[in-house]
Amino acid sequence: MSRLKTTDHLEENTHSTLLITADTVAVYDGIIREKPSSKEEARQFIKSYSGGQATVVGSVVVTNLTKGIRKGAWERSEVYFHDIPDEIIDSLIEEGIILNVAGGLMLEHPLTLPFVDTLIGTADSVMGLPRSLTEKLIEETL
Repeated sequence: MSRLKTTDHLEENTHSTLLITADTVAVYDGIIREKPSSKEEARQFIKSYSGGQATVVGSVVVTNLTKGIRKGAWERSEVYFHDIPDEIIDSLIEEGIILNVAGGLMLEHPLTLPFVDTLIGTADSVMGLPRSLTEKLIEETL
């Protein structure tokens, strides 16, 4: 923050420069799940969600580089799934994109979406950037 602070030479009416950072993890049975490290781990993750539930925790930090103000918060969502057939799991793994997302959980994927039973929270939070939380933090830092 001290390296990025630029308040010494800015005029009073200069527009603020914001830095927005975010991260998301999936939580299953009390264990934090980052991106799967292998296809086998991805298969294990998705099978565990089948007929069950996963929690997604997303955090956002907004830093006003002009004013030196930083605000952060987190949001939690729960996703409940119908049973996910093995052939769907196989297709998701072969496609490979789920290896790049927290917990191998990609709510918006066309193969996954039909098996979502209930979402408590927001889709944008599960997808990685909770919109309303981000907007609130932006307002607080301006």
